Amino acid sequence: MAQEHTTSLRLRLRYRFDNLVAGGTAPLVGWLAAACLAVVVPASAVLVWADRAAPRTLSGRLTAVWVSVGQTLKVGGAVGSPVYVLASVTLALVALLFVSTLVSLITTGINQRIMSLRRGHSTVLEAGHTVVLGWSDQIFPVVCELVAANANQRRSAIAVLAPKDKVDMEDEIATGFGGAAARTGGGGAGRLPGSRTGTGATRIICRSGPTTDPTVLARVSPQTSKAVLVLPPGGDSGDAHVVKTLLALDAALPRPREAVVVAAVRDARNHLTAKLAAGPGGHVLCADEIIARLLVQTARQPGLSLVYQELLDFDGDEFYTAPAQGLAGGTFGDALLAFTTSSVVGLLHADGSVALNPDTGTPIGAGDRVVLISEDDDTAVQEPAGPWVDEDAIVTARPRSRYAERFLLLGWNRRAPLLVEQLDEFVTPGTTLDVVALGGGAAPRAAAEVAAARTRLEVAFHSGDITDPEVLAKLDVPSYDSVIVIGETDREGTAPAAAPPDADPPGPAAEPGDGTDDRTLVTLLHLRAIAEAAGCELPLTTEMSDDGNRLLAPARAGADFIVSGRLISLLMTQISESGHLADVFEELFRAEGSEFYLRPVADYVRTDREVAFATVVESARRRRECAVGYRVRAQAAAAPAYGVRLNPDKRQRVRFGEQDWVIVLAET
Repeated sequence: MAQEHTTSLRLRLRYRFDNLVAGGTAPLVGWLAAACLAVVVPASAVLVWADRAAPRTLSGRLTAVWVSVGQTLKVGGAVGSPVYVLASVTLALVALLFVSTLVSLITTGINQRIMSLRRGHSTVLEAGHTVVLGWSDQIFPVVCELVAANANQRRSAIAVLAPKDKVDMEDEIATGFGGAAARTGGGGAGRLPGSRTGTGATRIICRSGPTTDPTVLARVSPQTSKAVLVLPPGGDSGDAHVVKTLLALDAALPRPREAVVVAAVRDARNHLTAKLAAGPGGHVLCADEIIARLLVQTARQPGLSLVYQELLDFDGDEFYTAPAQGLAGGTFGDALLAFTTSSVVGLLHADGSVALNPDTGTPIGAGDRVVLISEDDDTAVQEPAGPWVDEDAIVTARPRSRYAERFLLLGWNRRAPLLVEQLDEFVTPGTTLDVVALGGGAAPRAAAEVAAARTRLEVAFHSGDITDPEVLAKLDVPSYDSVIVIGETDREGTAPAAAPPDADPPGPAAEPGDGTDDRTLVTLLHLRAIAEAAGCELPLTTEMSDDGNRLLAPARAGADFIVSGRLISLLMTQISESGHLADVFEELFRAEGSEFYLRPVADYVRTDREVAFATVVESARRRRECAVGYRVRAQAAAAPAYGVRLNPDKRQRVRFGEQDWVIVLAET
């Protein structure tokens, strides 16, 4: 009972205190003053009466008590006439009120400033930095690649603006940077902000706010930056958000712009709108078109995804442009052997136009630049490689007849119609494509519409669950020349696939992303079992959304994976470092023109002797191709390069095997 009474009293006193605080400032000050006096006055009296040197008279002791109380409460404690004492107490109270108010104002101002900094509302005062607008899973590979690109600089900065809490962004980037760096071959986890560990000399600065407000964009100083990257957020409205951000950026940046503006949209139907919003000089990538193009190229050229991965990240050899000093007046064919440690692939003309793998007789103008693959921008040094060409080792290519192929497409999403359309542009008439996907949604109708417009490709749709081993077992998968697995919608197939560009706008499109990789992993698991049972290696190309899931994929080492988010991130960072590369990639990924191929090395040089790579370049030059590397079949399963060697030293001597490949840039 006693315990119950004590608890009840405590709660009652707490309730009265809460009511006192809720009553406002005046009652709280009054009760506080009374409480102080109730403690200070008796304590001062005890001190005076206990002091042996205290006055002997009662009035003297009361005066001493007053002095002690006044000094304790900082109200002076002066003695004298009543008027003097009253004036002294008044001045002390005014001084106390002034000091307390001043301290309160300073404390409040500092707290507001700290909260403003923590919320990311202050302005970034940087120049020559890179601005990243928006937040998605692409932020991690983008930051990782930008850090790698800035590794040879003494001081650099990346400013991120997104509608997220600043502290949360810093924590997520610091955590995600380590994982992205591990997957891309970069350094360890970063420390934010202003870290020199993990991120090297690059500082990562986060600011919070909507990217569609021109006044908020000023927080990251885009007008003094060298590049601005606009990331596409997830969801059906992601492309619309990118367009609004580009419009806000156009309002915030004066023209002509000095900063390189790079953005990405997912849906091909929004590409033109985004380009208009980006304005002159802005570069907008269409993820759907690029991913579909690379899926088709890789399905026809196994191992090609490894070539693009090596070219697009900053951990190896990349595209650069170099002055054509000493080459002006000559031809493009002459330039192919003018560098021993760089591989020439095209020309950037003085008018800004790009020509990849032009005719070998194309003249080089005085204002032209050479497009090449090199380890860094300072390694593109001219040194003739002609003396290492072995004429006796060059062979004439054996004639190879084209034949009708059989392709198998497992899954269906918004990108599938583009994939079928682009596949039709390259195959021989009579080639067949069997599509297996969930048949409850719009996939069969979309497939029928796409098939009706094809001229070379014969498309057949089969309804089935690609994660069902019985469905896969009936397909005779090993009999196909190439198998493509793409992200699929839910099991009910309720999300419709995209229609052709000239069709009426459909409902919400299926977004290859969250959850789709799970079904892809299950499908790959069953395909691996089929390959093991058949004792063969399936020519498999897989689309995935999350690079982390690629590490879980049950596939052979060195298999072809097109990770959509990471690929677009790599392209954006490459263009942000050099705006000229936008035209290079546009030329590389469009339907017409040249593209990369892996071709038998026996079609170029003899395989019974060691030859310098300059001999391979010369042999390819005579076929109007640019040789940029090779792949050794015996090392195709060995990480991390899986047999791929890009931009080898042309003086390097190699003994190729009959099953090895040359990596060339060619038209067909």
